[in-house]
Amino acid sequence: MSSEPTTFWEHLDELRYCILHALGVTMVMAVVAFCLKEQLFDLVLAPCSDKFVAYRILGVEPFSLHLMNTGLTEQFMTHMRVALYAGLLMASPYVLYQLFSFVSPGLYQNERRAALWVVGSAYVMFLLGTTVNYLLIFPLTVHFLGTYQVSPEVANMLTLQSYIDTFISMSLVIGVAFELPVVCAILGKMGLINGRLMSKYRRHAIVVILIVAAIITPTTDVMTLMVVSLPIWLLYEVSIWIVKLN
Repeated sequence: MSSEPTTFWEHLDELRYCILHALGVTMVMAVVAFCLKEQLFDLVLAPCSDKFVAYRILGVEPFSLHLMNTGLTEQFMTHMRVALYAGLLMASPYVLYQLFSFVSPGLYQNERRAALWVVGSAYVMFLLGTTVNYLLIFPLTVHFLGTYQVSPEVANMLTLQSYIDTFISMSLVIGVAFELPVVCAILGKMGLINGRLMSKYRRHAIVVILIVAAIITPTTDVMTLMVVSLPIWLLYEVSIWIVKLN
């Protein structure tokens, strides 16, 4: 005998179960990150030091960058916020698993495979984007903006909050930018774009990439601009290849 169909309220219970479990794991990971304060902020604040790996590879001149705190509760709130983001990042595989397990029973087999491919690829590309931002793009931005002066008489006094806000926002922006191959693959599968069209407008795409890179890293250093533009241009070339395969 076939089982009875699931009611609307039973679906809501399943969704509530998935959300609560995802939130629970996220909070546990956030508490772990909060307790590992020294290791967490050694990692987050590493681009402030001229000994960071990106500066040594690119041969950046030694510089000094010190952050300051201007609010009574700012350091504690920043600690909580960074720990929460770190917890969400660590728990994200489980969160995606819970959401996929809730949605997948309503999908056909081919739809389930396609959804798994899209979600998995998007997740991997986002992590790759945040990694590239941390190791390359954000340090170059910190070096330029942190040492830029309109006059030697004006000293930079950078706050911890502005540093963390810039770090988080750039991680999100670069992470989303690295979704380009996934988005192009979906559009190509839908027949909205093709490899020949993307190859035809390659020069236009390069101009757009340079503009985006200039916005992301507002620096007058041509070398820095090219270093930032290169990963995005490679993503565009990979997108052309993926669309042609589809």
